[in-house]
Amino acid sequence: MPTYDYKCENCGHLFEYFQSMADDPLTKCPDCEQDALKRLIGGGMGVIFKGSGFYVNDAKKSSSTSKPLKDKTASSSADSGKKDTSKSAS
Repeated sequence: MPTYDYKCENCGHLFEYFQSMADDPLTKCPDCEQDALKRLIGGGMGVIFKGSGFYVNDAKKSSSTSKPLKDKTASSSADSGKKDTSKSAS
């Protein structure tokens, strides 16, 4: 559920309100109790990560059977250094 910013057009009171996106916007100011609230457009707070599994060290469990991946650049450069001597001998 997002947090919305509101401003009263009557008294200028600024506040944030935590409500569902399906809820209707607020209209009554909590300070002056007039129907003069306007919901402001804001950038939002972004994503809030809660619980496990969202962090690099929690992404996957390491196992003793996993092998490191081979470096493609190292293997291709090693292969390019080898020459076929059977064709050059004839």
